[in-house]
Amino acid sequence: MAQTPSNMLPLGTKAPFFKLMDTVSDEKLTLDDCKGLNGTVIMFICNHCPFVIHVNSKLVQLAKEYKSKGIDFVAISSNDIENYPQDGPKFMKKTAIDEGYIFPYLYDQTQEVAKAYNAACTPDFYVFDAHLELVYRGQLDGSRPGNDIPVTGEDIGNALNALLNNQPISQDQKPSIGCNIKWRPENRK
Repeated sequence: MAQTPSNMLPLGTKAPFFKLMDTVSDEKLTLDDCKGLNGTVIMFICNHCPFVIHVNSKLVQLAKEYKSKGIDFVAISSNDIENYPQDGPKFMKKTAIDEGYIFPYLYDQTQEVAKAYNAACTPDFYVFDAHLELVYRGQLDGSRPGNDIPVTGEDIGNALNALLNNQPISQDQKPSIGCNIKWRPENRK
């Protein structure tokens, strides 16, 4: 397993706009369609990454917990499906249904959205406030496949709770670690 860290987009960055196909509803959704009243969590994930598989159930649990508090979650997959067909839209839909995703699972075919967010790995997490300004980016928690640390969602949970309580969010934000985004040949850096 490759271990690629987040690029750590600068705090305060305005959420880049997107309009992408939701693989479950087959509708195009924009950032405005997906944003929460009090905040928005944007996650770059994919179907086959062991780091994502390791945290999938916690993502669903957190989304359920915070939706009623005005925080919406959205997942985006940007992987090259020519070389990684298991990450394609029909398999994304199956994963979303099988895992019980209560959030949109969007397909970024051109990878322009991943580039706009400077996403590097799966999972890569971004928390935006009610004004769509970045307040947290980094890891879900310290758990990784095989490190025997339980999946708690502590880092993102702390950021979301601080956001909801109008408290400062710690600037000590650790990068997420995961599989690198599978870039199409024309998008490789």
